[in-house]
Amino acid sequence: MRAYDIIAKKRDGGTLTREELEFLFNGYVDGSIPDYQMSAFTMAVFFQGMNHEETAMLTKIMLDSGDKIDLSSIPGTKVDKHSTGGVGDKTTLVVAPLVAAAGVPVAKMSGRGLGHTGGTIDKLSAIPGLRVELEIDEFLQQVREVGLAVVGQTGNLVPADKKLYALRDVTATVNSLPLIASSIMSKKLASGADKIVLDVKVGSGAFMKNVDQAFELARAMVAIGSDMGRETVAVITNMDQPLGNAVGNALEVREAIEVLKGRGPADLRAVCLELGAWMLRLGGKVEDAARGKEMLTELIETGKGLAKLGEMIAAQGGDTKVLENPDLLPQAERVLTLLADQAGTISRLHAEKVGLAAMVAGAGRSRKEDDIDLAAGVILKAKPGQAVDRGQVLAEVYTGHEQKGKAALEILKEAYSFGDYREQPLIYGTVTKNGDNRYR
Repeated sequence: MRAYDIIAKKRDGGTLTREELEFLFNGYVDGSIPDYQMSAFTMAVFFQGMNHEETAMLTKIMLDSGDKIDLSSIPGTKVDKHSTGGVGDKTTLVVAPLVAAAGVPVAKMSGRGLGHTGGTIDKLSAIPGLRVELEIDEFLQQVREVGLAVVGQTGNLVPADKKLYALRDVTATVNSLPLIASSIMSKKLASGADKIVLDVKVGSGAFMKNVDQAFELARAMVAIGSDMGRETVAVITNMDQPLGNAVGNALEVREAIEVLKGRGPADLRAVCLELGAWMLRLGGKVEDAARGKEMLTELIETGKGLAKLGEMIAAQGGDTKVLENPDLLPQAERVLTLLADQAGTISRLHAEKVGLAAMVAGAGRSRKEDDIDLAAGVILKAKPGQAVDRGQVLAEVYTGHEQKGKAALEILKEAYSFGDYREQPLIYGTVTKNGDNRYR
């Protein structure tokens, strides 16, 4: 068997066997198949795609390439949540403590951000003293005692995906549906949860740019979960504009705390309730998502969700005083403002450009090894549908460097469009093992 023949077969639209995929990916992990051949293969997949059986086989091969987390020592049904990536997406900081407060254990491993999308671990790192790296035994013990832990990926989980993703990132093959589906699901399955809720983003700030693509990706991942014996539900949510008003690590922690206090942006709260309700449904706590939203709302109103976040912060060595005094979070040295250069109604706010502005201000990485400014980011003061006057503040850029801030303002200026506003759905629907449910 030769890598050349496998690449040519996929290039010509052929269907690969398990043996061919195992040969290729096991060889890539052990170094016997070089980057240039795997680059050719990923480009062939980018153009020719994979059928369901190929995608499922690839997921299983990547899953078996490394360690798997065993959560069986934690009582109850463990439910994980994963987002396909967005701008201002701090839902884990809200949803995880709420779901844990309802009695469904959340043992979550998250990643750091790259490019215009933020990472949950970077956000948690903004909390003074909080440890995001725990040994497996510590991680499991914390979930048993607190019901909640959110940490960085540990151990040798899915090394095939780590190596492949780094290659895809520099060969323009990230945006491939079967490669996205197998990447996400191999990591989620390796993390050991019994059930999985996926937040599939769609829009300018997401991998999937249109709704049909997003539902197709969702169906692929739900099917993989079912094949592997893990019930999976996908919620398709709008990422054409940022979620909430804050983009940047400390700024997003502050906003998540506000939501847990019963305040905060309505769009962020709505998405959190939707995702959390499905987690409670899969965790066996409620009969349907509607009752799940009611339960989560009660946990916000009683302060139990916020208290659970405090328990997690304390268990991981963080300063719980940030819950009452968010000014203890990292503070930016400079704040620059973007003013409207015309009066009118904001018709669009391009999510990816907002994310890029926050990255340029210092909040994100263009390379994995880059340092980030935990205080940097963007606060949106006006969003689509809102009428503004000339000279009104549209947004604020938080940064430690004047030049970075000015560069971020120029990008942010391009993110705003004025004209006729057409409202978009916040949540497009769900995909379950029983099929699609489009809300509108």
